Amino acid sequence: MKYSIDRILNILSAVKDPETGKNLVSLNAIGSLSSEENKITFSLSLPKTNPFVKSIEKACVKLLKSELSENVEVEIKSSPKIDVMKVSFGRTDDRQILPGVKNILAVASGKGGVGKSTVSVNLAISLAKQGAKVGLLDADVYGPSIPKMLGVEGETPGIKKMNGKDVIIPIEKHGIKMLSIGFFVKPEDALIWRGAMATSAINQFVKDTDWGELDYFIMDLPPGTGDIHLTIVQAMPVTAAVIVSTPQQVALADALRGVGMFRAEKIEVPIIGFIENMSWFTPKELPDKKYYIFGKDGLKELAERMEIPLLGQIPLVQGIRESGDSGTPLALDDNSPEGKAFRSLAKNIAEKIEERNANLEPTKKVEIDPNASCGA
Repeated sequence: MKYSIDRILNILSAVKDPETGKNLVSLNAIGSLSSEENKITFSLSLPKTNPFVKSIEKACVKLLKSELSENVEVEIKSSPKIDVMKVSFGRTDDRQILPGVKNILAVASGKGGVGKSTVSVNLAISLAKQGAKVGLLDADVYGPSIPKMLGVEGETPGIKKMNGKDVIIPIEKHGIKMLSIGFFVKPEDALIWRGAMATSAINQFVKDTDWGELDYFIMDLPPGTGDIHLTIVQAMPVTAAVIVSTPQQVALADALRGVGMFRAEKIEVPIIGFIENMSWFTPKELPDKKYYIFGKDGLKELAERMEIPLLGQIPLVQGIRESGDSGTPLALDDNSPEGKAFRSLAKNIAEKIEERNANLEPTKKVEIDPNASCGA
């Protein structure tokens, strides 16, 4: 017999985590739930340090068999959450800028159109779903797309007084805090700003905003290498960067420039990995097929050559585009292959940040002569 997902979730909602006192469903601890003929499979996402994981698994199996059938097979896959109590600081102790933020992650691409904003949004949601406190800054001033992707177009951030000064209150959705120039301009209006105006806006979004306590502050950077990138590394101590690219050779050439920028003398922001987007095309009606539209393993080969980890490969599927257009990113769906891919990516990035923090000195703000070239 095949049981409905709603019925299974309703049963599992009676199982509580003794450490928090909350039920598994309210904790978003149940993921990748599927029901086949007389078999139920799901993942259990709790911190590795939770001492009750084994007893919780036994309680789930016992209750499902009791409520459904003694003959039902239950398979539980361990999928540990990020232990937010152990997320370390990847920046200097001088935290006048973003004082409550532990790690600042730059998501960059050498070229536009590779899906950097899509990756940023789904990464932020995936980290939040695993228990982390996450902020997302849409620093792509000339092409702000995050409000649409998160279904918050038309909303306006609030303003409040803090220490006698007006500060911006970020918009919150899907468990993340976000800010974008898109909240302050009409979608149809072109933003014709010189570099100084754009960098001034970014500085205000960073310094004059109440971001609160965050484990990860993700910045969706504009494509290329320019004023905004330099402003960001000068304004705050960036913990690490990831580079997004497709496997296409033209995109890979631009990805190299992105690497060169972060590795330039006087900048030296650690690059913790590459993310390959649009790795292959999978039609909805043929989920097991892979068509390598932009070439196969292009970024994987570049990553091996440069000794930079490949953190994930995201397929080109219609659902990712549709979910971004509708404001309901696929990372919200634990059961979709794409949701699982973003979840895996988030875990890889969290692990790489911890590895970076354990082995490298905390980052500092970059000091650059405004008249000098960075050689990127």
